[in-house]
Formats: sequence, structure tokens, C-alpha cells
Amino acid sequence: MRANRLQVNPSKTEVLWCSSGRRQHQIPATSVRIGAVDVLPVSSVHNLGVYIDSAVAMRSHITATVRSCFSALRQLRSVRRCLPQQALLTLARALIVSKVDYCCAVLVGVSSHLLNRLQSVINAAARLVFSARRSEHITPLLRDLHWLRVPERIRFRLCVLTYRCLNGTSPSYLVESICRVADVEGRRHLRSSATTALMVPPVRRSTLGDRSFPVAAPRAWNSLPPVV
Repeated sequence: MRANRLQVNPSKTEVLWCSSGRRQHQIPATSVRIGAVDVLPVSSVHNLGVYIDSAVAMRSHITATVRSCFSALRQLRSVRRCLPQQALLTLARALIVSKVDYCCAVLVGVSSHLLNRLQSVINAAARLVFSARRSEHITPLLRDLHWLRVPERIRFRLCVLTYRCLNGTSPSYLVESICRVADVEGRRHLRSSATTALMVPPVRRSTLGDRSFPVAAPRAWNSLPPVV
């Protein structure tokens, strides 16, 4: 920052220590010295519309998304009798589904309990569009709307991002993080080298390592049927 003649703004500077849930007690609570400014660590940060917490569990992001979506749902319920179904569907997609889909690839590996909270938002939006009761099954409604469930949405977004990496339409730092099996010297004579399979690097910690893009993206891509 000094080399580029920049100055730290204490009111906009945040420090986040990240660790697994079992090591949260080891995170220091003392301030961090950045230049001439002392900055206290925070439990979560907000960057480009995504909340990241210290445990990288994405609990803060899901909580904020669910709160925002249900607020929009309450507003739509108050005017749904004045709108045709197609207009209600368009608003549900724009105000609710788009928020669930935004950067949902970062939710790969998140606990099923948190994903169920997001799924409750999708279910409520589907029931609102069809004016269905809570006792009715949600699967036929989602099928009629062509809406994927939350785990499938995350996998879909992750595979689309991987496809863009393989075709050079993603940022270079993502493209360089994945590697084809056919490009590995010792695997060129294997049967997998004739496929579009990607290398899955080994990880030390499954709680965080399995959720990283270089690991999660190849696994999701390799699990797709060859015809896809």
C-alpha cells in the first residue's frame, strides 16, 4: 500500500482469522497492527455480497440470505391477489431465487442443516406462486417450475464454473487451479486420459480442504455422466 501511495482507512478495514470449528478457541482476540493502525478481529466479513465467518461454515451468509428472502416473500404475499401467476413467478425469480443462486458455489460442502434453511425459502416461494398449502407436497411444485433443490443448484453452478474454466472463460487464478488427467505425465497411458476427467488433489483436512475449489470442482465434474 505504501508503494502505491495508499493509506489504511480504519473504518473500512477488517481482520478475520479463519480456522476450523474445533480450533475456534485458538483464534487470538488481540488487535492486529497494520501500519500505524490497530484493527480488532471480527467474527464475519461482508465482501461482494457474501458473508464469510471465521469458521468458514457460511452460517452468516445463509442467515442473511434467508432473512432477506423471507422479507421479500412477506411483501409478495401482501400483493399476490392483485397479480397474475406469471407476474408472481417473475417476481419470485427476481427477488428470491436470484438471491439463493448468487455465489451459491461457495456453499459446497456446507452442512445439510444450513442447506435445509435455504431449501425452506425455495419451498415457500413455490407455494406462494401456486397458492399451495404447507401440507401439500413440494416435489410436484418444484418439478412444474423446473426449480432444482438447493444441493443440486450448488452442484450445477459449480459444474458450470468448471466448464468455463476448461474453456478459458473464467479468471486465470481459477483456470490454473484445475488440471485434466490427460495433461498429467504419468497418467497419459491410462484409460482415464481419454476422458474429460479432472485431477482431484489430496487434502489434509476434509472439513475445509474438501470444500476448496481445486478439490470440489473436479469431484463435481467427474461425477457427471459422460454424455453430459
